[in-house]
Amino acid sequence: MRKAKVYMHDQWAGTIIENEEGFVFAYEEDYLQLENPESVSLSLPVSDKPYRSTSMFPFFDGLIPEGWLLDIAEKNWKLRETDRMGLLLACCKDCIGAVSIIAVTNNG
Repeated sequence: MRKAKVYMHDQWAGTIIENEEGFVFAYEEDYLQLENPESVSLSLPVSDKPYRSTSMFPFFDGLIPEGWLLDIAEKNWKLRETDRMGLLLACCKDCIGAVSIIAVTNNG
């Protein structure tokens, strides 16, 4: 199982998990308690129920680089193009825009 914190404007908004069944994205309780929590994507509106998918959510998949930048990421981190979670964790810590992805290690 691999996990990452999803930040929206430097605030922890939710968590994405890859497990045996696919992917789960859930907004954090504290984020949901904000006066006007902003959704990370139009396709993932703010909800207290987790989103589930057998493949990477299109919004998160769209954060992964393409073309020559993807080639560099694959070579540097020895990742396959099909390892979408691995690429998300390796490449999307400092994305352009409001969303950032921070890998959660086994320690926390």
